[in-house]
Amino acid sequence: MLRDWVPFLIYGLLALAIPASMIVMSFVFAQRPAARTRARTIPFESGVSRGPMRRQRFTVSFYLTAMLFIVFDIEIVFLYPWAVAFDSLGMFALVEMLLFMVVVFVAYAYVWRRGGLTWD
Repeated sequence: MLRDWVPFLIYGLLALAIPASMIVMSFVFAQRPAARTRARTIPFESGVSRGPMRRQRFTVSFYLTAMLFIVFDIEIVFLYPWAVAFDSLGMFALVEMLLFMVVVFVAYAYVWRRGGLTWD
């Protein structure tokens, strides 16, 4: 009975050892901050100042565009397994995928119509 669980135990130990070793190595091999010089305190070429308190807020359109990308990207990922197994799935899968594609295109048209894809 215990022999059946040995692979799971090894896998669990590896799952704990790898991240733990990465954390330890990040402390061991971390670069120490260099001395403060004038060149390090001037703003970047983009005009953004350095420092922990210099964070700027992003516009909502940035987040909306990122979310739309994720949603449509995940929906398109569903097409790959369907395309691979298309021959063995039959007519039912074809109708289901056409329905799925209609929903995707309606959502795309809605977002496009509402101006979600325009970047200001």
